[in-house]
Amino acid sequence: MRLKLSLLRNGLRQSGGRRAAFVVSAVAALLFAALQLLGLIALRGHAHAASLVGLLTAVLALGWAVMPLFFPSGDETLDPTRLVMLPLRPRPLVRALLTASLVGVGPLVTLMLLAGSAVCVAHGTAAGVVAVVAVALALLVCVALARAVAIANIRLLTSRRGRDLAVLSGLVIAVGAQVVNFGAQRLGVSGLAPLDPVYAVVRWLPPASAIGAVDSVSRGAYGVAAAQLALTTVALVLLVAAWARSLTRLMTSPDGSTLQRTESEGRERATSWAPARLLPAGRTGTVMERSLRYIWRDPKTKAAWVTSLAIGLIVPVFNALQGTGSIYFACFAAGMLGIQMYNQFGQDTSAFWMVALTISTPRDAYAELRARALALLLITLPYATLVTVLTTAVLGDWRRLPEVLGLSLALLGAMLATGAWTSARFPYSIPQEGYKNVAPGQSGLALISILGGMVAAALLCAPVLALTIWLNVSAGGDAWTWLLLPVGAGYGTAITALGLRLAAPRTAARLPEILAAVSKG
Repeated sequence: MRLKLSLLRNGLRQSGGRRAAFVVSAVAALLFAALQLLGLIALRGHAHAASLVGLLTAVLALGWAVMPLFFPSGDETLDPTRLVMLPLRPRPLVRALLTASLVGVGPLVTLMLLAGSAVCVAHGTAAGVVAVVAVALALLVCVALARAVAIANIRLLTSRRGRDLAVLSGLVIAVGAQVVNFGAQRLGVSGLAPLDPVYAVVRWLPPASAIGAVDSVSRGAYGVAAAQLALTTVALVLLVAAWARSLTRLMTSPDGSTLQRTESEGRERATSWAPARLLPAGRTGTVMERSLRYIWRDPKTKAAWVTSLAIGLIVPVFNALQGTGSIYFACFAAGMLGIQMYNQFGQDTSAFWMVALTISTPRDAYAELRARALALLLITLPYATLVTVLTTAVLGDWRRLPEVLGLSLALLGAMLATGAWTSARFPYSIPQEGYKNVAPGQSGLALISILGGMVAAALLCAPVLALTIWLNVSAGGDAWTWLLLPVGAGYGTAITALGLRLAAPRTAARLPEILAAVSKG
């Protein structure tokens, strides 16, 4: 406990900004928890209150389970290997770490939400007594679950892939917010009654079973309540046992992640990337493979791609599911994916000098940009098509599929064209460490590159957009809207080729400036 408090205190002493961020986040979290507590108490007596609080407890447990994977540095005591040199036995260490886990803003917020859930469904003296036990058990299960998951994945969390997960945490929050928003809107229309079938299952899953026990006592089902409390207790014992076993194995076994590979293993690993054999030969295939490897291995590039893929799917499809969207929202996927063409050289960082050595003429620059565009098209083209088809299927408006797909392809081609030009004209550095995606002092360049390029891409799509409007408003034009698919595909291809041709001479002429700009991070 003293170690945990010392870590918190010393961390706050590092800087005034860190103290301010901690205070603001703590106040915001506690205010949110207080409002939720009052809201749960206000639901007391509602016919479907038990269903809501049961699912709330399950969501809290899920949050405790996954948060250590995305925020491993949020609690320094999650990594017990820092204590490996101390003469500590597993059982006392488990008890100490479990107790220390109860210190912090997160456990306090969880306690307030669990207490509000218990009060919401507790009716009578017996239910009040069970509520005290249930809240304690549910909180301990959440904390033990987080510890068990963290200790089972501690090698991952301290590796490069663990840092990849940390970078992707923002995406998880964004997707989760969209799912919660979608669910809240549906419940606002239909009420809490649709939660009852789900609660019938969740009430037997720890730690929601502990809150379910309070509801069972309130209904007079004492045998069911005893079974639910026993189930939660067994889950807590199993989690602690699994945690202790993993802790013992971790503290007594060597870490093989730093062992050097043999030369033959390294050579086999270097040449085992199967998709590379499907790429064209020569410079085009080499550059495409390099770009695809960046997407798969570089944390910042991977985070940007996964975010674009997820948001590009969520916005049109979720709006369509809610009945508030339009089929033209499917073009959002092409726009999100087309952004990945911007600042192509920034992902190379200071290693761009090796690329610059291979470019001596505009022809070489054109081959480089074309290969990078083709690597993007391997992902963006089928994905934009998939999102368009899914949105059309949800809305059931298959008649408009050709014109929307044609618009998406035209927009994608325009963004590839403007992305190639802005990559040469407004390059900026992407820091390898931290969460910032722009080096200090280059925010203006990034803003001009992305926003200016998006506006230019929209203007370049004006001919196809005008044709779409004309066919939809003119008499008998609906019969010819299918022409927008080949027109959009052809226009997107032509505008991409033109953009690459125009960007190639500028790229070849500005190699030193590009290298200086992308090396600042």
